[in-house]
Amino acid sequence: MNIKIHRGTHQIGGCVTEYECDGFHLFVDYGEELPGGPKKGDLQVEGLTYGDVQNSALLITHYHGDHIGNIIKLPKELPIYMGKVGRDIQKVLSNHLKNKIKAHKLMLERLESVKTFTEHEEFSIPNSPFTIMPVTVDHSAFDAYAFKIVADGVLVYHTGDFRLHGFRGGNTADVLQKYVGEVDYVVCEATNVSRPEAASKAEYNLQRDFETLFKENKGCIVYLSSTNIDRLFSLYHAAQRAHRAFYVDEYQKEVMDTVVNSGSIWTRSELFQYGQYEPVPLINNKFDKNNFFVYDSFKKALDEHGYVLIARASPRFDKLIDQIPGEKKKILSMWNGYVKEGTDAYNANLAKSLDEDFDYMHTSGHIDMADLREFFRLLRPKGIIPIHTEKPEAFAKVFGDEWPVIVLNDGDSISPKK
Repeated sequence: MNIKIHRGTHQIGGCVTEYECDGFHLFVDYGEELPGGPKKGDLQVEGLTYGDVQNSALLITHYHGDHIGNIIKLPKELPIYMGKVGRDIQKVLSNHLKNKIKAHKLMLERLESVKTFTEHEEFSIPNSPFTIMPVTVDHSAFDAYAFKIVADGVLVYHTGDFRLHGFRGGNTADVLQKYVGEVDYVVCEATNVSRPEAASKAEYNLQRDFETLFKENKGCIVYLSSTNIDRLFSLYHAAQRAHRAFYVDEYQKEVMDTVVNSGSIWTRSELFQYGQYEPVPLINNKFDKNNFFVYDSFKKALDEHGYVLIARASPRFDKLIDQIPGEKKKILSMWNGYVKEGTDAYNANLAKSLDEDFDYMHTSGHIDMADLREFFRLLRPKGIIPIHTEKPEAFAKVFGDEWPVIVLNDGDSISPKK
């Protein structure tokens, strides 16, 4: 087996990893580089983006744009695999944006041919020497996966993006023991080695903090990513317990409905089911599609009974919020790098919508270094290859005392042996 990191050894977005054995090329992720950050441009890889793809395939860990966003550029003959619920969520997102962004219209077309796999069930690809097991992980994207990849007697665990402090992270040790065991190598995300300030508060504790905030404030407006499913449902249940109506737009409601009706193993949890009252979709103004319909009884209900509103940085939400009476508490529940001027990821529209008076309540979608050490002790790898990071050398300093850390540059490859 040969492992090659085409992109992601020194940047967080747009990772592409290749596993090659006996002439078959198995790729993991082909996404966009992060907006606002330095760009290396389109990545051209033989067997993936051009040339003969008969002996190639692509695995997608999850639906975040930096992991899936560029599949529209790939040959139609290339087989692509991802989780079914993740594919369905991406369809909702792309359908919502298809008339505004051409790439999402193309994404909808490409998703029609994407094949799906089942969690914790091994599968193989025709003409491939690889055995692959998708392993469910906790991340800020629902239906996210790591991959156990075996060929030529070598077992590699490709982590994808993950964490242990989410609602679903607690069963990680049991899952690894049952489905993975000890491995030869780990190709591991290392996002937070360059973000030591990134919060790793447990999602459960963050939910309790939100519940308290909702009880103490009649009007709460929360800005978060609509595809951060765990957070979206967490806030919904916190609002239920605080006896506040939970308002979302039609797109956010469709995303939540997709999860509730998905039949995923995770929807056995009450977290991903609706309680006594479903989220309330905001009403679009049929005479002005750029605005919500704000009527007097709606404003009166908000003022008298309180509410939690899930918002996005857009003129449509800004106008709605301006019309809501009473005091309003704004909360940012996503990485604060988006509102720090001077950073690559700075979002001027989000900063403007929040203004300067807001609370910051968030926890990272990525694993912190203390949890990562415990994770490696479960897998006992012979070598670790960090990707999805800006500082692999710092990663090596943190973990090199216990395990060999192999720091590569984009385009480098290794041929691990069992």
